[in-house]
Amino acid sequence: MTIPENEHFPQFTPLEYLEWEAQQELRHELINGRISAMTSDSVERDSAERTCERITANLSTMLQNHLQSSVCRVFGADVKVQILESNSFLYPDVSVSGDVQDRSANKFISHPCLIVEVLSPSTEADNRGDRFSLYRQVTSLQEYVLVGTDPIGLDVHQLNEQGEWEFNSYESGDAIELKSVNFTFEIDRVYEDLVVEIAE
Repeated sequence: MTIPENEHFPQFTPLEYLEWEAQQELRHELINGRISAMTSDSVERDSAERTCERITANLSTMLQNHLQSSVCRVFGADVKVQILESNSFLYPDVSVSGDVQDRSANKFISHPCLIVEVLSPSTEADNRGDRFSLYRQVTSLQEYVLVGTDPIGLDVHQLNEQGEWEFNSYESGDAIELKSVNFTFEIDRVYEDLVVEIAE
């Protein structure tokens, strides 16, 4: 299957998308049934992208160490999250699932409890808006975390017992509790080995 060279791409079924994307050199997402190329797959990476990668690696390692004896698995940026309700597949920077159906996943998961996106100037608006709207359709999701790169900052959206999303913002020196994975840590650990501005 090939994509026509115009903006009016055909609607893809999940199977069509998975088969097509497996043949591509670069990653593509499926959003409401339509293909969307990922801009982060550029050949030449700037310092902001390298910062995002370092932050992602730090947080992934922290989560893996914390969850190593649990039923949860930590997935990196090469594993998609399937959103059945909107015929979408997105690539978050980090995701965690404790669902048995995702235990042996390699390409995509469908029942994450935690999703993390590391913000960059080119992705921040989308991560706070449209992507969060899509992620909220995942019934298993309990927390959505946005990690700032400049300055230090971390925003946590948590689903409360009433089914409403609560928002908390953290800065350098704060301790953060991720209830979905029972993990409390100092925010500055996420930025180890990086020189990042502290908000005044």
